[in-house]
Amino acid sequence: MHIALRHSPAYTIARVTLDPNESIRVESGAMVARSADVELTSKMEGGLLKSLKRAVMAGDSFFMSTLTAGAGGGWVDLAPGLPGDIIHLPVAPDAPWVLTRSAWLASSNDVTIDSKWAGFGNLFGGEGGFVVIAQGQGEVVLNCYGALDIHDLAAGETMVIDSGHLVALQSTVTATLSKAASGWMNTIKSGEGLVFTITGPGRIYAQSRNPSWFDQFAPANHSHGSR
Repeated sequence: MHIALRHSPAYTIARVTLDPNESIRVESGAMVARSADVELTSKMEGGLLKSLKRAVMAGDSFFMSTLTAGAGGGWVDLAPGLPGDIIHLPVAPDAPWVLTRSAWLASSNDVTIDSKWAGFGNLFGGEGGFVVIAQGQGEVVLNCYGALDIHDLAAGETMVIDSGHLVALQSTVTATLSKAASGWMNTIKSGEGLVFTITGPGRIYAQSRNPSWFDQFAPANHSHGSR
């Protein structure tokens, strides 16, 4: 599998070139185009309960699509729903990635995507204590809203980031969720909501725009009744 990115960073498309009979799992609706000899199937990956957990708890689609190349290989173009950048990261058995909700776009066939409860002391994703884990062997393709920002933390180094701007973390870091300011009233007045306090060592991927702002903006500025 070879992944090439084009139209970065605002409207990135990932071109995934597949070897003969190779497969890739993708987020439902992420396919832009494919070569004619690539077959598309969609199913509840892992069964009903696992698919339901992934959709409700992790914010991903109930169905996963699988694209499989023919005997001569093939390619597929992928893109997220919101404008922004794409990155692909290596996944190894001893080096999984922790993803926030809706960051996953695609992954190698030998990479599993699952949601897990992280507990109240370690929360990821802003919407609750569930994390999305990419583990196994291969590549994972992630998307973000806006541009991608990278932070490398040394051992013991700490930073604070708004929960809506977090995309992915190496499993070596620790993260706790808290109010942005002291006291709920100060937090509400600041407009910042919840933040992560993250301690290294490890790498953090962040997005320059918060998807929740788009969620608030779109309904207020799009009404069929106003035509």
